[in-house]
Amino acid sequence: MRKSIRFVKIFAALLFVSACSLPRGAALQSEVLAQSGAKNPTFQVVAVTRANMPGLSGWPMTGQDYDPHWLGTSTGANSSVIESGDLLDVTIWDSQENSLITNPQEKVTRLIGVEVDPDGAIFLPYVNEVFVRGMTPPSARAHVQSQLVTIVPSVQVQLSLKPGLANSVDLVSGVARPNTYPLPSRNYKILSLLATGGGIAPTLRNPVVKLMRGDATYQISARDLYASGSRNTTLRARDTVLVEEDQRSFTALGASGTENMIYFPKEKITALEAMSLMGGIQDTRADPKGVMVLREYSARQLRMDKTGPGRQQVIFTFDLTSADGLFAARKFQIHPQDTVLATESPLTKTQTVFSLIGSVFGLTRQAQAFSVN
Repeated sequence: MRKSIRFVKIFAALLFVSACSLPRGAALQSEVLAQSGAKNPTFQVVAVTRANMPGLSGWPMTGQDYDPHWLGTSTGANSSVIESGDLLDVTIWDSQENSLITNPQEKVTRLIGVEVDPDGAIFLPYVNEVFVRGMTPPSARAHVQSQLVTIVPSVQVQLSLKPGLANSVDLVSGVARPNTYPLPSRNYKILSLLATGGGIAPTLRNPVVKLMRGDATYQISARDLYASGSRNTTLRARDTVLVEEDQRSFTALGASGTENMIYFPKEKITALEAMSLMGGIQDTRADPKGVMVLREYSARQLRMDKTGPGRQQVIFTFDLTSADGLFAARKFQIHPQDTVLATESPLTKTQTVFSLIGSVFGLTRQAQAFSVN
C-alpha cells in the first residue's frame, strides 16, 4: 500500500511541475509585455483610454499604399479639347463652279479620320498644316474655315471629333464592360464612367474604387463614393479607374473565436468591431484585460513630442472589463496590417493545474482502494 501511495505522490509532483509548462493557444499579457520594463525597450506600450483617445486619433495612418485623400468633384467645360492622336472628320462645302476643293456634282468634300499629329496639327489640301491641338471642336472648325477662306472665299466647314487614347480614360476592372472610353467633355464624372461600364459587379466584397492619375493613386469605398455628390470627381484624360474588392486586412490571433486574416468589411472598423469579427474572446480562455493591438510605424512617422509614436513597434492595450476601456475600444481605429491579439487568462493555467491535481487525487483514492482489496 505504501509503495502505491508513494508512486502516486511522485506522479502527482511530476504532473504539477509539467503543468507549469503546459502548451497554450496564446501568450499571457505579462509575457508579451515583459520587455517593456527594460532600460531600453524595443517597443512602446500604450494603454488606450477615453482620456488619450483624442490624441491617438491624430497618430499617422499605417498599412496602406495609396493617398487617403480622395479627389472632390469640380466643374469643367461641357466640351472636349482636341489632343494629339484624336481623329477629326472634316466636311467642306463650296457652292462655286470649278471649285478647287469640292466635287462639282456634290459641292462637298469629306475628309474622314484625319489624325492630329504629335505636333498638334492636321494636314489639309492647299493649306498644308493647321494646328488644332488644345482647341474645342467649335473653335477648331472656325480656325480651319478661316484658313480655307483665303483660297476659297465661299467655303463652309463642319468638324467632328473622335477622341483618341490621349483623350480617353481606362476603366479596367470590377464592372460589366471594362474598356477604354472617350471623354465626351471636360466635365465627365467618375460615376458616369462607372454607369457607362455597366455598374459595379454586385458580387464584389466591400468594393473600392481606385483612381490612378500620373504617379498618384487615390482610393475610396464604393459606398462612400455613392453617398455624396461632393466625391463624384471629374476625370482627366489618361486617368485609369479600377474597381476591386477591399484588400485591407488585419490578423486575428490568440484566445478568440478565430485565428485568421480578416478583411475589412467597410472603410473603417474599430477595435471593438474587430473583436466581433474575430468571433469575440473565448470565455474560458481569454483575458478581457489583456486585449492588444500590435502595429508597425515607419521611421519617418515617429514623433518625440508625444504627438505620435515614439517607437516603430507599438502595442496598444485594452481593458474590456471597464466602461472606460469599452468606450475607448469603440473609438480606436484598426489599421490595415494590424495584429489583434487576445491574450490567455492566467486563471486558465491555474484551473488546468487544479484539474490535473484533482485527477491525481482520484488516482490516489483508486490506488488506496486497490491496496486494501
